Amino acid sequence: MKPEFIPVKTRVVLPPKDDISDILDTLDIKDGDIVFITSKILGIHEGRTRKIGEIEKEDLIREESERYLSYANQAGGFHVNLTVNQNVLIPAAGIDESNANGYYVMWPKDIDKTCKEIREYLLRKNRINKLGVVATDSHTTPLRWGVTGITVGLSGVEPLMDIRGKPDLFGRLMHLTKVNLIDPLASMAVLIMGESDECTPIVILRNYQGIPFNSEASMKDFKISPEEDLYSPLIDVIPKNKK
Repeated sequence: MKPEFIPVKTRVVLPPKDDISDILDTLDIKDGDIVFITSKILGIHEGRTRKIGEIEKEDLIREESERYLSYANQAGGFHVNLTVNQNVLIPAAGIDESNANGYYVMWPKDIDKTCKEIREYLLRKNRINKLGVVATDSHTTPLRWGVTGITVGLSGVEPLMDIRGKPDLFGRLMHLTKVNLIDPLASMAVLIMGESDECTPIVILRNYQGIPFNSEASMKDFKISPEEDLYSPLIDVIPKNKK
């Protein structure tokens, strides 16, 4: 059977807090599926929202960030907050106000934990053994227009394949390469979800054999500290936030 991405239309999930258990209960889940779910509805599910007007957005961004840099883009004529939140480099700490009915929506405090709880719930309800749950968000890429999807939390699937020590076509051993298995899938899922009024916050990937399932896997296996990252000279420009 060929792999397929299955979009799931849902009811509107409304801030300030909206339990999505009824949505999870309606999912047609099979053993070996990977469930991609937008971080926005996870944030609303946990009540991680603030009403617009009761706090300045920049103050909220600063509160949520591990690293924070505010600046005005002279060429583009817009104001930017570059941040690191939960060890993810992302503008505005991932805080969103689109499709949020007058609220700012933040990520869950511990996205991996949220993914794990949802995974365990779906495993029990559907009486299955293998399942991945992946939280997604939209992300900008330096020197590229447009947004793509990335993984911001996960449970149940290995995010990386380590090919260090394996030979290339000409017998040269690979010394550094690890293959990112999950972000390309998250990017496709987010493309299918859409960015405006599609009301499709969940996409199920079925019959995909290219990623190992592991109940212990999480983003901790996937993230690089800013100090170790290839782009550390650029990330170091973003000061650590003194909370």
